[in-house]
Amino acid sequence: MQFNYKFHGSTAVSGTGNRTDMSFAPDVSRDPTFFNGVLGKNISFREAMSALHHVVVSDLRFKAKDKSDYKAWAEQNEMTLLGEFLSSGYGENLEAQIKGIRNELNEISKNRNEIMAPFYKSRKKYYDYLYEKEKDFWFVLDPVITVHPDEIFFECFSQDESTYGRLGCSYEVFKKIENFACGTTNIDYSAALYNEFQKIRDYKDTSFVVDPSGFQVKTTNEENFTELKIDLPDSWVRGFLQVSSAMTLPMTSFDLHPMDVHNICHILRRQKEQVGPRSIRFILTPGKPVEILFDPWNHRVKCSRSIYNGKDAQEIRIWGRRRLLILERLISVTNRFSVHLLGSGLPSFFIADMGHMSFTLGLSGWTANDWSRAGNFDLMAPRTDTDSFTKNLIFNGLKENWFGNATDLSQKLNLDKKSVEGALATYTQAGRVMYDLNKKVYRVRELSQEPLPMEQLRFDNPREATAHELVNANKVSISSEQLVDGAIRISGKMNHAGKYTPTVTIDKDERIVDGHCTCSYFYQNKLYKGPCEHILAARIQHNKQNWWSKWM
Repeated sequence: MQFNYKFHGSTAVSGTGNRTDMSFAPDVSRDPTFFNGVLGKNISFREAMSALHHVVVSDLRFKAKDKSDYKAWAEQNEMTLLGEFLSSGYGENLEAQIKGIRNELNEISKNRNEIMAPFYKSRKKYYDYLYEKEKDFWFVLDPVITVHPDEIFFECFSQDESTYGRLGCSYEVFKKIENFACGTTNIDYSAALYNEFQKIRDYKDTSFVVDPSGFQVKTTNEENFTELKIDLPDSWVRGFLQVSSAMTLPMTSFDLHPMDVHNICHILRRQKEQVGPRSIRFILTPGKPVEILFDPWNHRVKCSRSIYNGKDAQEIRIWGRRRLLILERLISVTNRFSVHLLGSGLPSFFIADMGHMSFTLGLSGWTANDWSRAGNFDLMAPRTDTDSFTKNLIFNGLKENWFGNATDLSQKLNLDKKSVEGALATYTQAGRVMYDLNKKVYRVRELSQEPLPMEQLRFDNPREATAHELVNANKVSISSEQLVDGAIRISGKMNHAGKYTPTVTIDKDERIVDGHCTCSYFYQNKLYKGPCEHILAARIQHNKQNWWSKWM
């Protein structure tokens, strides 16, 4: 998917003995978005921006050993080895022919290597130069920045697309604010800027500017613009949509003291696992300290300062734990860490509370399972049908204050709360709204200037498309029952290359909390990769019947 960026100038950092000026060049093809302020929390901001940078450059995917040299040797000697094998069982004449051909091949290979050697050497030198001097060619470092009436925040993804980072800075972080305009933009953020962040000190005044001048340049200065066309993978865009959807699902939450996070990082730094399992187990007992068990060493850490206040005892395992080392730089400036776990093998969120700043680290179920494939959590979000007029009304109502929750919006617009939640979920999945897990509010955040091609993005997973086809073909019949806690259990029957009987439990917030099906997909994956097409079809049919009963 191609994104077009247009910058006036480039990000610049200048400094003297007592002052540092940071000016970010925004994407001028978007609606005017700018900010101008002087930092008051210099050290905390420096550490938080550094952690955000560590998210951007993080890549923990398995990297296979480079076997190019061996393959080149094998290719060069293949005929030689084959000739030696064949010659062992044939007469002298054939052996002489093979020997002649072998000598000829060796001469050809020698000449080829001599001819290609300068090319291989130049290519290696070029790649080394790119990596050392032009790291922006290797990393997509431009984060998404959003200015709101209460805070300014950055969002980014890691290279392996398994780690999400969000830094929110309230206006109390700045001791002086000149002006700002709300909106979302991409900023020109180079790799060299990270080194400049390390120079921020408390004794220096640091100005932070998302440069508004880029929106005041006349067309005659077109040559001053820098136009970039970045072909981002669909998975990168889909990952942003999945994160916000996952944040709205039910979670197990508790707080960790900064020293407990320090202990986690200390153990991971001190030891390197050679065999699996490579997981962390959070052992949660109501009213008692959180305990953390590290596999495979069986190290147990008791977090005496961190009490679990939940109702039920449980044990939750997470993988891809070395990504938690990103939090290392935040330990000294953080008051507490809030941990939110969706379940074993499912995504987790760690929020560093730094007073007037918050850093959210979102981890997919494990490193190799990036956010775009982590579980299709948009399929488990509220799916209440809402007409286009009502959805536009809800979006405009949210945009009046730029952020809000479903309860306040439903009261303000005099609409049913479920309709509001369904509309907000739709906009979240379209990239126009994001969910702020720290403050528990929805925020307007246009991921791109142009509408995202949802047909291209939505059906990367074909299960929901298949579910809609089953419903439209009238192949789904359901029955439902109301449960004591306000949830609904739906039982279905359908023919889809066989007979299937799915059941799904939806809580009062319209979220899937349990399900079962007789298909092979469910037996292999349960709900860890999202519901199967039969569970989705039962839910869609239930929503459809409710809509008709409401209006008939």
